[in-house]
Amino acid sequence: MERRRWIGAEEELSLRAQCRLAGVARSGLCYQEVGESEENLVLLRLLDEQYMRTPFYGVRRMVVALAEQGYAVNARRVRRLMRLLGVEAIYPRPRLTVPAPGHRIYPYLLRGVRVQRPNQVWAADITYIRLRQGFVYLVAILDWYSRYVLAWEISPTLETEFCLSALDWALGSGWKPEIFNTDQGSQFTSARFTGRIEEHGIQVSMDGRGRALDNIFIERLWRTVKYEEVYLKDYLNLREAIDNLKCYFWFYNEERPHQALGYRTPAAVWRAA
Repeated sequence: MERRRWIGAEEELSLRAQCRLAGVARSGLCYQEVGESEENLVLLRLLDEQYMRTPFYGVRRMVVALAEQGYAVNARRVRRLMRLLGVEAIYPRPRLTVPAPGHRIYPYLLRGVRVQRPNQVWAADITYIRLRQGFVYLVAILDWYSRYVLAWEISPTLETEFCLSALDWALGSGWKPEIFNTDQGSQFTSARFTGRIEEHGIQVSMDGRGRALDNIFIERLWRTVKYEEVYLKDYLNLREAIDNLKCYFWFYNEERPHQALGYRTPAAVWRAA
């Protein structure tokens, strides 16, 4: 006689058993990603601030810096969190940025070039922006000569779409650069991004491996934005981050005098062209 086991209300079927009974493929179920723990969010904030102060710190020095602030974490954990932030210590090494497989890498065109006018060179980069419960990514497009921020976008993920949106916004100004410089990140090496640039007759330039300072002006922008805006506030959510950064970038372009520009504003220098 066949023995059957009846499942009572107090017993719970595994996902595999539920799928078998329902005739659904187990692989078709969506996975709900687990967010970072409260402690990891704190560590991300501390690492972000430390990196802005000492971008030359590697994993081991970051471990020491966190320990001095009362957080005893190992190098493996710090390395993972730094990768999550997308930051690396600044020093020459064989491979600085690893592009996506199959993406074309363009040569660096700015070595020895004197940037003497607005819209000669634009640059783009991505950084991490912390929220109270998590983090998002910020991309900005900057005119090298005037330091004018032409466009920016925020995204909770590192997909290419928000970079394309910022690029369309910048090109929608009616101006275009002779050269557009980025790092070798997968968002910027994608055929969609480089193709959009080349459609406008713009030359594509990419930072060389082991040359962390090839995109120095936009790195300085990140330092300014974080110390003058992000670190002074505690954004509750994505909407609050967007609203505050919108106000800050207007201030940065229109009102904040820039020492390298003879204490003129980026907007005044860019529009004078």
